Formats: sequence, structure tokens, C-alpha cells
Amino acid sequence: MRRFLWFFCHGLAVALLGVAGFGGAARTGPASLAAPHRLIVLQSVVTGLTAPVYVAQPADGSGRLFIVEQAGVIRIFRPGVGLLSTPFLDIRSRVASGSEEGLLSVAFHPNYASNGRFFVNYTSPTGGLHSVIAEYHVSAGNPDIADTTETVLLTVAQPFTNHNGGLNLFGPDGMLYIGFGDGGGAGDPQGNGQRLSTLLGKILRIDVNSGSPYAVPLDNPFVHTPGARGEIWAYGLRNPWRFSFDRSTGQMYIADVGQDSWEEIDLGGPGRNYGWNIMEGTHCYPPGASCSIAGLTLPVTEYDHSVGCAVTGGYVYRGSRLPELVGRYLFGDYCSGRIWSFAGSMLTRWTQALVLQTGLNISSFGEDQNGELYIIDLSGGVYTLSATGASPLPR
Repeated sequence: MRRFLWFFCHGLAVALLGVAGFGGAARTGPASLAAPHRLIVLQSVVTGLTAPVYVAQPADGSGRLFIVEQAGVIRIFRPGVGLLSTPFLDIRSRVASGSEEGLLSVAFHPNYASNGRFFVNYTSPTGGLHSVIAEYHVSAGNPDIADTTETVLLTVAQPFTNHNGGLNLFGPDGMLYIGFGDGGGAGDPQGNGQRLSTLLGKILRIDVNSGSPYAVPLDNPFVHTPGARGEIWAYGLRNPWRFSFDRSTGQMYIADVGQDSWEEIDLGGPGRNYGWNIMEGTHCYPPGASCSIAGLTLPVTEYDHSVGCAVTGGYVYRGSRLPELVGRYLFGDYCSGRIWSFAGSMLTRWTQALVLQTGLNISSFGEDQNGELYIIDLSGGVYTLSATGASPLPR
């Protein structure tokens, strides 16, 4: 069955592999962990948005949140002022929006405060459906308005309307990382996930500070592989809708949306093959087939579709508001609205717990410059996590 990332999901029962202590927590209720504990709650930050899919904050000291709306608009929320009425960027005329298409993310250059550069990932209908990575700049006269002059860095043809991926994000090395899905269709019919000659089903790594319009880093893993695209950093992915870097350790976490049965979280690494479409999670694909895991990197956690239908990757929490969550990776599910956390290492057992039942359609997470996290509800709101009570959650 063809399954879209967001729109054909249903309420699902709770059952997660390796997760301890599920309970009937409401949106502002307790996390489902062993008592005693504080109450983890959602605190509303912004409402009245139209299909928000991402939020980011540049390192410019302004404290502004930049909120991406799927149709092709970036809005600014300024603390103490609220949501500004004039968009920061409006490129609706360039964007194909709907289903899994649209303006899907924004990445601010690490030196945005001095150079004003930012990069977007969107779906374009012009000349056939394709994904676009493009550079923009803030306007010279107003920090709350972008110049609409566009420099296209990269275009990738999309054979179907789903599995566009959609994230571009600067890593701790200053390189721009880009996620593309396998191109869509059930089961990766074109075999893009395993083909190094295409950018579909991959995470890319490019240098936007060199070359024209970019340079391929010479230490990328497939630069010297005959027939391979040098931009490829990792492959074997179905739809890496959201990934992130731990700001403390630099470790990448990838949330890869599954086909009909399994959602997974992977640890990022150069040259890794995450197995799609040989495997879905830790299971051979299609179900009942036999397969070899030789050379494949398996997920650190997965859950089946009795829990949810589309994993939404988050961040390792490094804020100060919730010390009980520091060092734990938080992620959610679009359909069930649940948020989980886990922590561990390759040398220890990963421990996992339900943090909160939100009741939201979680389209994305965000992180500000203080390490605090935001949860984006496709229905129109942005929230942050807070807590009440005095007893810390168990580690």
C-alpha cells in the first residue's frame, strides 16, 4: 500500500518495542515513567499558523524563531512582540505544496549574523516536479525581511509526489547536509535507495563556502567511487524527513519514515548503508523475504504500526529547563502524537521512555540557541516543553 508521510494516518494503539512504562498521559499530563516524577507539559508559543513544518533560530542574538509554512512562507516570531504580520520570505509562486511537497525547511548559515545567508529546501513544479536547494540572503535594510533573489544550488527530479525528504541542516563541521527520500512509490520501485548514481534515498554533504554553486568535500565517502555521486554522505534511506546533530557530541540522529510496518531511528555516519529497500527497520523487505545484513547499519530503535504511522525526528536535549532530559534524544510520531526519548551508546543498552502524549500532528521539532526544543503541530501551532513539580524523572 502506498503510504504518505502525513495525511493518511489513523489513531493507533500504544505498543513500542523496548519502551518502558506506557500510561494514559494527557497533553498536559505526566510522562509515562516510574514515579515519582515531574509533570512534562506542552507550553504554547505560537498559534494561528498555516501548515507549519519546521522552526529554526539563527545564531544572531535576536531570539527570533523562523517558522516555515508548507505553502512557501517563512514567518518570524519575536519574543515579547509575537508573530510578525509580514513574512520573512514568501516564495509561494515557486513552490508546489500539498501532500509531502512544499517549502520544507530552512537552514541559516553558521555565520548568518555577519553574512545573512540562508538555504531552503522546497518542491518546485516548474519543468517537472523536482526538489530545489536554494540560497537566499536577508535584505540590506530590514533584518525581518529577506531578499527574494534566489541562487539555485541543486535540483533533483522527483518521480512521485511523496518521499521528498525535505531537510537541509548545517552540521558541526560547517557543511550543509541535505536529506532526500527515495523518490516515492511503494517499496522504492526504482531501487534508488541502494543506487549510488542517484541522490534519491540519500543524505548529502556539500560545502556552500567553496565552489560555484557549491563544492563536494574531498573527504566525502564516495568521492572516488566510480559511478557514484560525490555529494552522497550516507544511503539506503526511504524518507529521512528529519535528522539532527547532538550539539554536545556531534552525533547525527536520523529518523527514517518506514513503509507499511516499521519506523526507525538511525545513528548517522559517513558511508553507511541503512538498508532500504533490502530491509525496513531490522526486518527483511518485503515481509517474508530473506536478506543479508552484511554491510548494513541497523537502526538503534524502531517501532511498529500499532504505535504510529510516521516517525518525526527530533533532537538530543541540551537545554536547561528540563535537566531530567539532558542527553536524551527526543522524537515523535505524526499520527499518534506521542513523544519518546532514549539514551545510550553503542556500548550500553539503549533506554527508552514515553515522555508525553500530545494529541498533536507532530510535523517537526526545532531547537533554539539555548538547546530548548520546540514541537510543531501541522494544524497550526508551535509548542515548547516545560515541567511542573519538583521530583526529577528517572534516568
